[in-house]
Amino acid sequence: MNDATPIWQLTVVEFKELIRTATSKNPVPIQTGSDEFVYGIAGLADLLKVSKTTAQKLKSSGILASATTQIGRKIIINKVKALTILKVRK
Repeated sequence: MNDATPIWQLTVVEFKELIRTATSKNPVPIQTGSDEFVYGIAGLADLLKVSKTTAQKLKSSGILASATTQIGRKIIINKVKALTILKVRK
């Protein structure tokens, strides 16, 4: 068995071994409240110390497009990129 082997081609013994080794290791914790991102227009407004209206105008203008990801209604902004972009524009 190697990394290129599809799961459907594993034998029962290989699959059990895979599950056993995957669950025996300490999993890497996923950070849900990471300090790297802010969420939503309110988060952006708080980061920049501006009103929500001003934060919405900045986001809508496209200035922060490379620092912003939007999935449906969820807006995720990378703090470092956003602050760097705005610092360069001054």
